[in-house]
Amino acid sequence: MIVDIFSHHRQELMRRQAPLSERMRPRTIDEVVGQEHIIGEGRLLRRAIIADRLTSLIFYGPPGTGKTTLARVIANTTSMAFEQLSAVTAGVSDIRRVVAAAEERLGMNGQATVLFIDEIHRFNRAQQDALLPHVEAGTIVLIGATTENPYFEVNSPLLSRSRIFRLHPLTEDHIRTILLRALQDEERGLGRYKVQMDEAALEHLVRVADGDARSALNGLELAVLTTEPDANGVRHITAAIAAESVQQRVIVYDKQGDQHYDSISAFIKSMRGSDPDAAVYWLARMIRAGEDPNFIARRIIICAAEDVGNADPRALMVAVAAAQAANMVGWPEARIPLAQAAIYLACAPKGNAVCKAIDKALSDVDNESFAGVPKHLRDSSYKGAAQLGHGQGYKYPHDFPGHFVVQQYLPDNLLQKRYYEPSASGYEQVHRERLQHWYGERGNASDKERE
Repeated sequence: MIVDIFSHHRQELMRRQAPLSERMRPRTIDEVVGQEHIIGEGRLLRRAIIADRLTSLIFYGPPGTGKTTLARVIANTTSMAFEQLSAVTAGVSDIRRVVAAAEERLGMNGQATVLFIDEIHRFNRAQQDALLPHVEAGTIVLIGATTENPYFEVNSPLLSRSRIFRLHPLTEDHIRTILLRALQDEERGLGRYKVQMDEAALEHLVRVADGDARSALNGLELAVLTTEPDANGVRHITAAIAAESVQQRVIVYDKQGDQHYDSISAFIKSMRGSDPDAAVYWLARMIRAGEDPNFIARRIIICAAEDVGNADPRALMVAVAAAQAANMVGWPEARIPLAQAAIYLACAPKGNAVCKAIDKALSDVDNESFAGVPKHLRDSSYKGAAQLGHGQGYKYPHDFPGHFVVQQYLPDNLLQKRYYEPSASGYEQVHRERLQHWYGERGNASDKERE
């Protein structure tokens, strides 16, 4: 009895000393804020938790969105035994220990076991493989939590035996609700303090949290505990105190995962879509996250060639110059030439005729037979070339008016092919008109020669 009292006292002391974000962690599914798309009324996961009919799950989302919270809620709700491991510190021996205990429970009293593995993406392939036969046999029900895309980081056999639930960043309304709840909760939160929080201070904490409840609660706790009470015992939290408590927004970004690829994708699509404001925003987000400036510069160069092309030939020059400048000066000055190039590309006329032309030509090189280089185009500079008929009949364009003359340039079997089809956008309109002037509406020298 004395040991039980001591243990309970110790647990209570540890709970009170835990960070506010840990103390305020929801205990039931009704206390969870956000993620309505997976735990809202009538949703599959909510029904499974309430009915205690769980299958293996993987929770995937940014920090502070509730992955561990949902696992704890399941632990509080399910009749199954609940085991927890952290992939940061656990190994195969820990998995074997948990599985052995699970097998004993299942054999002795038919009780299944839920195994929650936090940061499961940190398990290597061998460690993940060690889980597979026990998940497949139903010895354990796996719940994995990861900030990384599980399709990249988790073995395919485990994925095929699990339901994947993606958690989204919490909205500002969600964060506001969580903070107000913490301020009012006298048992687990800050309700035992007399706190007067300015609306501007609350909104700053909400905004800077960027969808991360843990970050918001940590900032709130620091603001309250470091503010001296006045003569009436009131702790007045101003916007300045809130800003000092959360000095810089933490950018959720992973340089090898989703945020890396999703951000650069949004950046490119914004330039392609002619939205300079969005392009600058995504650039700024990558800059703040410490992205490699050379990686950004390379994507700008590709966009200039692929999405602008000859609609504005200067775009490629601007992109290359920006890449060279960024490489020379580095952060933070590199932000300026990169932003200049991004804005230029977003505002430039668009055309992908160049990209389409080379891809169509490559396809024909790969799939069509090669009829050989026409004799009049072959090299005639070496001794004996004339005897082979090389270069005979070639018309030197500079000998003709306008430095142009119609003749065949494509191989015989590709005379009908069109690769470059300029649009009416930007400078491509000049190309279009020039080609029509030279070749007519059919726009191909080989046709004219053949006629």
